[in-house]
Amino acid sequence: MTRPPRPGQAAPQSLHLDQVSKSYAGVPAVRPMTLEIARGELVALLGPSGCGKTTTLRMVAGFEMPDTGSVLIGGRDVTELAPEHRGIGMVFQSYALFPHMTVGENLAFGLRMQRLARAEIARRVAAILETVRLSGFENRYASQLSGGQQQRVALARSVVTNPAILLLDEPLGALDKNLREGMQFELHQLQRSLGITSVLVTHDQEEALTMADRVAVMDAGRILQIGPPDEVYNRPRTRFVAEFLGTANIFEAQRDGAGAVLRLGATRLPCPLPAPKGRETFLVAIRPEIMRFAKPGSGGITMRVTGHVFRGSYHAFELAADGLGQRVIAYRAAAEPWEAALNEGDQVDVSWPDSALVALEDGA
Repeated sequence: MTRPPRPGQAAPQSLHLDQVSKSYAGVPAVRPMTLEIARGELVALLGPSGCGKTTTLRMVAGFEMPDTGSVLIGGRDVTELAPEHRGIGMVFQSYALFPHMTVGENLAFGLRMQRLARAEIARRVAAILETVRLSGFENRYASQLSGGQQQRVALARSVVTNPAILLLDEPLGALDKNLREGMQFELHQLQRSLGITSVLVTHDQEEALTMADRVAVMDAGRILQIGPPDEVYNRPRTRFVAEFLGTANIFEAQRDGAGAVLRLGATRLPCPLPAPKGRETFLVAIRPEIMRFAKPGSGGITMRVTGHVFRGSYHAFELAADGLGQRVIAYRAAAEPWEAALNEGDQVDVSWPDSALVALEDGA
């Protein structure tokens, strides 16, 4: 639900991309794309380098003119408008703070460009510093701040002008892992409290899943799948989405009469998923954390441990099965003592609930 704006804060606006596309030297960077982002929503554009996510962001910001299509903010066509006339706030990976200005001066810069009264500028600067928990830091310079504090100043500077749309371009990429994880929650909570419609560009799966209301997975200039984080992660439509959003075990299934069977090397298992219409074989995905272990002879598929590492919060196992020409990965977060003691060469029975299987649209 969209939050009402605070006093002095602009109402959030929707963002609509209508068949926008962009090519460079005849090579498509973004193929015709339509995307609707609701007021107050945060959508993450997630994908590898060269997938078109940054080009899409630049077209929204006005730094690139689309070859086709339109960009609409709050129902208003802004395709031809310069960036400074779109009501856009941006946070970059590099923060781009003015080193010769104090925190307060950095935050006041955009407000002075809007020719606001001095008292109003002081009020807004004080309010946003309190929001990002940096009250008392207004007289410090960027060089006197930690990376996380600089990131919060950059975010505060982008929202103090009450933008219609907030664009986040790899905003946490310069932080170390522990600080980045903490800032993911901070950014998520701040965006929700401000209610600003936001677009996050990232190649970090965890960042997208943690922060976004919806995740749009991109590849080759196209959105392959968009939806709530848990839906996109747990019910991927294609092999690319399944594997880009985390490790996935991909198996082949084959039509068998009215049903289907999973082909796991020398083993055939009933598959509860119907074969896609007109297809004899199809692909099925299973997440590693879904895998269940049991001692040999307990039931399931007997597999051989080919690798085992401890990753702090879970044990990761690499497994092999007779006749299966691929590795199988299993994660055990709360491993039993006998599971944690498994070494290369040991055998284990592996199973999973039928509900964990996901049929992919890709052909086998």
